[in-house]
Amino acid sequence: MAEDDEKGHEARESELFRVRRAKLQKIIDTGGEPYKPYYGKPGDIAHASELHFKHKELEPGASSGETAVVAGRLIARREHGKATFADLQDSSGKIQLVLREDVLGGAYGGFGELDLGDWIGVSGELLRTRRGELSVLVSSYELLSKSLRPLPEKWHGLKDREQRYRQRYLDLLMSEEARRVLQARTTIIRGIRRFLDERGFIEVETPMLQQLPGGATARPFVTHHKALGMDLYLRIAPELYLKRLLVGGYDKVYELNRNFRNEGISTRHNPEFTMLEAYVAFVDYHYMMDLFQELITTVVVEVTGTPEIEFAGHRISLAAPWKKVTMLEAIAEYAQLDVDLSMDAERLKALASRNEIEIQNGAGPGWIIAELYEKLVEPNLIQPTFVMDYPEEISPLARRKLDAPGFTERFEILIAGQEIANAFSELTDPIEQRERFEAQARKRSAGDDEAHPVDEDFLKALEYGMPPAGGLGVGVDRLTMLATGCQNIRDVIIFPHLRPSQGQ
Repeated sequence: MAEDDEKGHEARESELFRVRRAKLQKIIDTGGEPYKPYYGKPGDIAHASELHFKHKELEPGASSGETAVVAGRLIARREHGKATFADLQDSSGKIQLVLREDVLGGAYGGFGELDLGDWIGVSGELLRTRRGELSVLVSSYELLSKSLRPLPEKWHGLKDREQRYRQRYLDLLMSEEARRVLQARTTIIRGIRRFLDERGFIEVETPMLQQLPGGATARPFVTHHKALGMDLYLRIAPELYLKRLLVGGYDKVYELNRNFRNEGISTRHNPEFTMLEAYVAFVDYHYMMDLFQELITTVVVEVTGTPEIEFAGHRISLAAPWKKVTMLEAIAEYAQLDVDLSMDAERLKALASRNEIEIQNGAGPGWIIAELYEKLVEPNLIQPTFVMDYPEEISPLARRKLDAPGFTERFEILIAGQEIANAFSELTDPIEQRERFEAQARKRSAGDDEAHPVDEDFLKALEYGMPPAGGLGVGVDRLTMLATGCQNIRDVIIFPHLRPSQGQ
């Protein structure tokens, strides 16, 4: 039955397409222009939201005496004798149109030839109807762009979540929620920039094509540069280039960047994603905790209006102070396991096996402890938490913690069971950094294609001297999820990656 309904829907769409295509040809045959090059003059066109705000005090039944020019998509129409009411939607919202035969004369009938989905421009006096709806009494209108495909009749016209992602343009057109999420993301990015700019940071851009994939442990995408005759990698992180800027004398830098990791896709992972990375000279990870607790709270409140948010059924408070706990303390508290780097790797593997955690060959105690933490602890960290002091084995770019051998001055911010940010006191010793890189290279030779390569140029930069510094990366997509309540990363990425659909 569902298949029959689908075939029937496709047949109706095909017929509507044919009818609209005939209308298009009629316009062309009569010398009309169905796809206008422009409408009005720059600055003449008003947004629906501006008009609603400006005339919010206009009484029902009253006219404003003001003429407005608006443009957008025709999304609804209701005819009542010699009057027609229609809804026009622009990027800011909707406004009602009122068309009367005594005002438009012979042009009144032509409005009925327009289809829902057509882009139109209208001009007319603003008034508020007796029912209280702010409206444009249309004195003139024109078709700006002919729509050949019918819009979904209602929201159920986009039948499933995947279709919403594939046809995001329809999702944004039909769903106020989709537009709300897009606006929230824009507000967050704008807020991040303002927060850092006000504190003396400079925004920079670093290469997206790199000779070596560095700054994180991840599997890269590979491409080939024909002119240079060499393979290049889409960046997995901008970290090593931003640190080069600290070597070059800058003390506060950041980049809102696109990263690419050739890994799995899930509700929390997309192969192309947005991150903020920021670096501050002369500070350590304690300073970065305070700075970015303030940043995250500031931008989320800017979107939600409150530090108290709802996510996945949890009431979460971003009010300071946030909980601080070491990784080992977190494992003891939430998994009731007493582990340490001094434990034999086989014993740790046995603990992992009992908890159905797969451990890769060659993993040392630090890697296994981190896996225990990720699988058994992270889902339980609902309220904002700083998890501190990660094993050196999984932190090749972080400074060692002097009073905790084998661990580093690194933290992650966990909220609602997911990592929002990762930060550390930066390793500035070129000799030790080389040793860390070489240890990673041995893992790479043993088959770990996510291990960090040896970056000789970065080591050369460190040999010129890099100041002590703290660095941090914030997942902008996950931060947007938190602020909007979305539980799937594809909901906050405008055009997420999908497998090709049948027929593509």
